[in-house]
Amino acid sequence: MNAPFIIDAHLDLAMNAMEWNRDYRKSIHEIRNREKAWTDKPDRGNGVVCFEELRKGNIGLVVATQIARYVAPDNSLPGWHSPEQAWAQTQAQLAWYKAMEEAGELIQITNLAALEKHLQRWNDGTPNDKKPIGYILSLEGADSIVSVNYLERAYNYGLRAIGPGHYGPGRYAQGTNATGGIGQAGRELLKEMERLNIILDATHLCDESFWEAMDHFHGNVWASHNNCRAVVNHNRQFSDEQIKELISRGAVIGGVMDAWMMVPEWIKKVSTPLSMDCGLEKLIDHMDHICQIAGNANHIAIGSDLDGAFGKEQSPYDIETIADLQKLPALLSKRGYSDDDIANVLHGNWLRFLRKAWK
Repeated sequence: MNAPFIIDAHLDLAMNAMEWNRDYRKSIHEIRNREKAWTDKPDRGNGVVCFEELRKGNIGLVVATQIARYVAPDNSLPGWHSPEQAWAQTQAQLAWYKAMEEAGELIQITNLAALEKHLQRWNDGTPNDKKPIGYILSLEGADSIVSVNYLERAYNYGLRAIGPGHYGPGRYAQGTNATGGIGQAGRELLKEMERLNIILDATHLCDESFWEAMDHFHGNVWASHNNCRAVVNHNRQFSDEQIKELISRGAVIGGVMDAWMMVPEWIKKVSTPLSMDCGLEKLIDHMDHICQIAGNANHIAIGSDLDGAFGKEQSPYDIETIADLQKLPALLSKRGYSDDDIANVLHGNWLRFLRKAWK
């Protein structure tokens, strides 16, 4: 129980369960072995996440997603052909989360009292190999919100954060590799999110949508899984101006561990973590950059996105499973971070944010 407590602010648990057909109650070896001959997904046999490995890594609280994209007829991205179908997919994901709660694997965290109770239970000094992992429910891409009227329904089943955009064009915002603002529908969504105290996740918003969202949203903002454009020049990353805006709002930015966002010039399906020297040290380069802008380490944390449609083939070479997030403290110390700063990166910054947002 000497390993420090870790919060990971972005894991696509239900997507892996419902679309990748992974039973996270099995060991990582069993999951990989069952998939080793499958070719339907690029990361088959390379997964790094399961409940056992989360517990081994003392990762006792995660932000876990629902995700389902709507695609118009001219959109070549994978997704659903109507918002109602996308909504139904998120409800299947929700049903899986609830089933895992009933099985004692997960426990939903929706308010400050539940958060503090969970932290006390997880850090009481007893073994955590049977304790439920806390999860805060987030929606990655808002396409599945059929109309703004659905948002209160989602809040009532536990939704506490929304990233309005994902990849490509969206119904409420434009995402990675797209352009344009949030428009009237996006502004109405943000207004209702603010009323319900749902956190705005700025991750994936294209530049125009990011700035329009900042102009119209006055609630709590974080970036669950995002790195820096100054280190890897791509629109998926934040510019220094965006980072400054987020810092001014008290946001925390979770460092993402998808290799192409960690090192420049990554070529998908060609590059490997070893050939690109992409280890966890590269993530700290992004964290350092944010710290230099902020003047402190209060705005960096972990949002790994591990098993986010990629596996070991596109993760830092020193990640065998998600339990290896426990390698970060030594690497941060080597880079000159104090014990207090390291604790903040591992959990303290997310906790400070949530305690303020939910007080």
